Amino acid sequence: MPKLYSYVVDHDTGFAPNPSAGLCTLAKCKFGTTKQNVVEKADEGDWIVGTGGAKGFARGESAGIGKLIYAMRVDRKIPLADYCNEFGTSRIDAGLDDVVLDGRFALLSKHYYYFGRNGIDISGIPQAHLEHPLEKKGPGFRSDFSESFIEQFATWLSRTFEVGIHGLPCHPSDGFTIPKCQPMLKRKARPV
Repeated sequence: MPKLYSYVVDHDTGFAPNPSAGLCTLAKCKFGTTKQNVVEKADEGDWIVGTGGAKGFARGESAGIGKLIYAMRVDRKIPLADYCNEFGTSRIDAGLDDVVLDGRFALLSKHYYYFGRNGIDISGIPQAHLEHPLEKKGPGFRSDFSESFIEQFATWLSRTFEVGIHGLPCHPSDGFTIPKCQPMLKRKARPV
């Protein structure tokens, strides 16, 4: 059964997650604690959801509380060193540095919805099978979502939005490549 992991993205810079060139990655994020993090726990087929944070919103670095910044289905989970060797300098989060250690991973997805500064109101997400808030508050993550909710959430995303980028990061980092065409919220047409 796939799981869904929800965590707070306080600093939406386009680095972690990195939604560029048709691939969303979560590689150098959530390290430095004694507990396992989202990147270590998630497996292929699981969903990762990043929501806005209060601290980042105050500084213009996050869409804020109550906003969905991105969602991605994990297509690949590989060791972080393999990710850095495969992508090298073509991605801002793939440089070899002191965080590329054994036991660290990168999550890759071609099936993602990145909203960035155009964060979606969480209140608009169907919640028929949601037994508690989707939004995780504070550090860490939550992954106690029912199979019914995960299925409903994934179906809603795929029926409502096109896969890809729907907004720029709130505070793009220097290495983030801004697309030539500014991304817009692309909702799918509803059947007549």
